[in-house]
Amino acid sequence: MSAATVPAEATLRQSPLAEFHRAHGGHMVPFAGWEMPLYFSGPLAEHAAVRHQVGVFDVSHMGILTVDGGDAPALLSRRTTADIARLAPGRCKYTFVLDSTGAIADDLLITRLDEGDPGGPRFVVVPNAATSARIVELLRQHRRPNTHIAAHNGKVAILAVQGPGSAALLSKVFGWSLDALSVYRARWFPAEPGGPGPGEGILGPEFPADLTDRILVSRTGYTGEAGFELFVAASRAVAVAEALVAAGALPAGLAARDSLRLEKGFLLSGQDFDRNRTPLEAGQERFVDLAHVFVGREALQQQAAKGGYLRLAGIRANDENAIPRHGTPVLSEGAVVATVTSGGLSPGLHRGIALAYLPEALTAPGTPLTLDIRGRPAAAEVVRLPFVASAARTSE
Repeated sequence: MSAATVPAEATLRQSPLAEFHRAHGGHMVPFAGWEMPLYFSGPLAEHAAVRHQVGVFDVSHMGILTVDGGDAPALLSRRTTADIARLAPGRCKYTFVLDSTGAIADDLLITRLDEGDPGGPRFVVVPNAATSARIVELLRQHRRPNTHIAAHNGKVAILAVQGPGSAALLSKVFGWSLDALSVYRARWFPAEPGGPGPGEGILGPEFPADLTDRILVSRTGYTGEAGFELFVAASRAVAVAEALVAAGALPAGLAARDSLRLEKGFLLSGQDFDRNRTPLEAGQERFVDLAHVFVGREALQQQAAKGGYLRLAGIRANDENAIPRHGTPVLSEGAVVATVTSGGLSPGLHRGIALAYLPEALTAPGTPLTLDIRGRPAAAEVVRLPFVASAARTSE
C-alpha cells in the first residue's frame, strides 16, 4: 500500500478488531505501524460489494483524538485550512494541516460534538495513522492551558460501513433511522435496539466515555458511496462487526479501500502528498478557507498569485494490459514530465488509472501521454476526475 507501510519485523499495534480479522480469514499486513487486513474474500469482491451493496472496513488504525476546551476552536482554526471556530455542532469537516510553506502535513476530519457552549467546545479529530503522533505533538505545541488534547486509540474502534445498502443494513441491525443524518454530520445513537433514548441525536454525551451504551455515527466516507463511520467502545467492537456481517456486510480490507478511493480521485496521505505538495497543487482549493488566518495561508496566497504550479490530474491507460503503479514515469512527447503518485487497476473501468502532478499545460482532458510500464511504453490520456462517477455526495 505504499509509503505508509512499515518493516515486517517492527512491533505492530493491534486493532480492537484483531480477533474479528482472524475469524474471517483476513490476510494481514503491516500498515503505518499496525497489523491490518489487506483483504478477506478478495480485493475485487470487496470492491464490488461496496460499489453495489455494502462492505465494512476496520479503520481503527486512524488517529482518534479529542481536542477540548475554550481555545480548542481557535487552535484547530489556526492549524487547519478550515475556520473550525465557525463549525456548527454536529458538523464534520474535511481539512488540511499545512507547514509554513503551504505543503500538506496531513489531511483529517474534525467533528464538533458540543452544543455550542463557549465554555465547553469539544471536537473529535481523525488524522491519518502514520501522522497521528505528529499531529498530536503539533497541536500540543500550539495549545493554550485551557485546551486538552487526548488520543484514544486502543479504547475506541472505528468501523466504516460503506455502500448503497449501508443505511438499510444499519437500520436492520440497530433499528436506527438515518434519514435525518445528512452528509458530513454526526449524531449519537443507542448501541442496542431499544437502548437509551436520551442519547439519540443529542450531542451532549461525552466521548469516549459514553460509548459504553451509545455509538457515535458520522456520515463521511472514503469510497464515494453512501456510508457511515461507527465509533464504538473497543470492548464492543467485535460484537458490532459480527452483527454487521451477519446482516449482510462483507468484510473489506486495505486493498479494496485503495482501489475504491483511487477511482474517486481521493488523496492518500504519504503517497499523493507527503509535505511536498500544497492543496492548490492537489486540486483541493474547495477545502481551503483563505478568509481566516492559518499556518501556511500566506504561502498559498503567493502560490495562487504567481501561478504556474503543477496540478494533480487523472490519467487513464488506453491499453487494458497497462497497469500504472506508484512511481511509474509519465512522458509527453518522449520526455518524462511526472511520476505516478497513485495507480492501479480500476475494477469499474477495467483499465489502469493513475494520479500524477502534471504541468498545467498538460492537464486538459484528452491530452495524450505515455506511461513507462517497466520499460514498455503504453498510451494513455488525461481524464477528468473522478474516474468513476459518484452515486453519493462525499464532500462539502
